[in-house]
Amino acid sequence: MTTDSRPADRDRDHDRETPDSATDRVHDTSWSANLELPRHAADRNLVISEAVAAVEHTTAGHHVNLVTHGDHGHPETYLYDALAERLGEDVAYEYVERCGCGGHVTRVYVE
Repeated sequence: MTTDSRPADRDRDHDRETPDSATDRVHDTSWSANLELPRHAADRNLVISEAVAAVEHTTAGHHVNLVTHGDHGHPETYLYDALAERLGEDVAYEYVERCGCGGHVTRVYVE
């Protein structure tokens, strides 16, 4: 398993940084997944599959902020049921806020 090796001072400011799109490694810390790129705007199924992958790449006891594209609307209308269906009860999630750019942030806790 590969862990996130960013300096500790970056971890404190992590939620204010550009969201990470890396799902090629396991995150042993809380992090943000960028699901609001142009390719995400064009494909809701891609948003769902990458959201699930982001959660699967987050270790227990941490959370991932899923930053989803505003073109798909509130994540409650399409993402929450998909997370529950694919990930079961091992996760809990909450809506955090709407971004100034129109996207949405959902925080998913991995238990």
